[in-house]
Amino acid sequence: MSPRSFAWIAAGMIFAGATLWINYEVKVNLQAGTAAGATRELGNLKVGQPAPDFSAPDLAGQTVSLSDYRGQKVVLLDFWATWCGPCKMAMPGLQSLQDDFKKRGLEILSLNEGESAEQAGNFIKKKGYGFHVLLDASSAIGASYGVRGIPTLVVDKQGLVRWIRVGYSPDDSDLRRVLEPLFQK
Repeated sequence: MSPRSFAWIAAGMIFAGATLWINYEVKVNLQAGTAAGATRELGNLKVGQPAPDFSAPDLAGQTVSLSDYRGQKVVLLDFWATWCGPCKMAMPGLQSLQDDFKKRGLEILSLNEGESAEQAGNFIKKKGYGFHVLLDASSAIGASYGVRGIPTLVVDKQGLVRWIRVGYSPDDSDLRRVLEPLFQK
């Protein structure tokens, strides 16, 4: 077996192992007893508590902080990576939310975990997504939020976590129900 063949086999095994681990974390550990992956806590973060502030560069190299939106917009945080199948399946739904709620005050901050600006930017450009992509190259922001599977969080205008979902669900009606009253506050 050539070294190149061995490398491809090893990479495939690592990918399969990571996929199984993420699936286990999302379906067994984090979603136990919850509907569509909604949960009340993620690591030390709980619904109703302040979201940890962070700063990260966007694809244009501008630094963006969560606190920039406090008092102004409802923020949907979505952690993702280009290698994550469920993350890619969730992206059209994020774009739909962007289209439906941006004028009402929704800001989607899509945090790419552990990948380069080029890799994340090429993916977003190829797909034509228009939401705000931030780079968490070291995954430090994800760690501060207790990210073990790829979650989505809603932060209200006051900076409080209002909703947490771990994993992908094609049905976003529960998320839309959470968002609606937050625009009136």
